[in-house]
Amino acid sequence: MSEKLITVKEVSLNNNCPECFSKEDLQLTFKQKFIETHFSKSITQDITTDMHCNVCDTSIYPERWTEDIERIYDYQFKAFTPKKASRKFKRLFWILLVLAMLSIVAVVVLISIDYL
Repeated sequence: MSEKLITVKEVSLNNNCPECFSKEDLQLTFKQKFIETHFSKSITQDITTDMHCNVCDTSIYPERWTEDIERIYDYQFKAFTPKKASRKFKRLFWILLVLAMLSIVAVVVLISIDYL
């Protein structure tokens, strides 16, 4: 099973970075969890956000946010539309399902033949 975060939306902010005070290249990224197993692929509703300053190459954690950054974050979070949660079954799942059903049918047929 592998879990990874896929980037759904990136937003450039015009706020000052709390670390280097630069007004350029402050990025807010929204990511959604993607899970892949041998049998299926699924997108969950788990959303994570990351704020990063590309000037000073620093991750900006919520403890360091200013009121302006919090307001912009709240606005962007409300405007963000995540991908719909979904699950897609792979070919291996369908093959095993069909084999299991055929096995059950074969057992039922063999049992019914013995009673005749």
